[in-house]
Amino acid sequence: MSLETLAQVSQIVGAVVFLIAIVLIWNKWIAPGVKGYQQAKNAELAEAEARRTHMREDLEAARSEVARADDDSREIRARVDTVVARDARKTIEDAHHEAERIVRNAEGELDRARIAARDRLRIEFIEKALAKARSDAAARVTPAADSALVERAVADLTRGRS
Repeated sequence: MSLETLAQVSQIVGAVVFLIAIVLIWNKWIAPGVKGYQQAKNAELAEAEARRTHMREDLEAARSEVARADDDSREIRARVDTVVARDARKTIEDAHHEAERIVRNAEGELDRARIAARDRLRIEFIEKALAKARSDAAARVTPAADSALVERAVADLTRGRS
């Protein structure tokens, strides 16, 4: 064998040994490190995905809570409007009833005052008429006519008793 052939075989054997050494080093140290790194990154990605999913669920829950709160606020506003309208009607109705009661009481007081004033006026007229009649009668009636009237009144009274 010639030196050239030996040099070529030596280079081929060296290259094969180098390749075997590289494969063994790769399989023994580098591949497990790459696999560990890949598994760590996959776990990190899975955890990030789980967090993202959890955040989406939380977001959906928050949105549903906001929607529910909006519905509740609309319902409360509707109830408030209904209650306010009902209370306003009730207050106005109560005020009308109270006003009618006050008017009725005032009319009753007015009627009583009118009756009392009429009675006082009637009494005053009767007293004035009596006073005038007494003064006129005293001036017009003579003692003889007075005796005749008294006797007739006594006779009427005694007749009515018998």
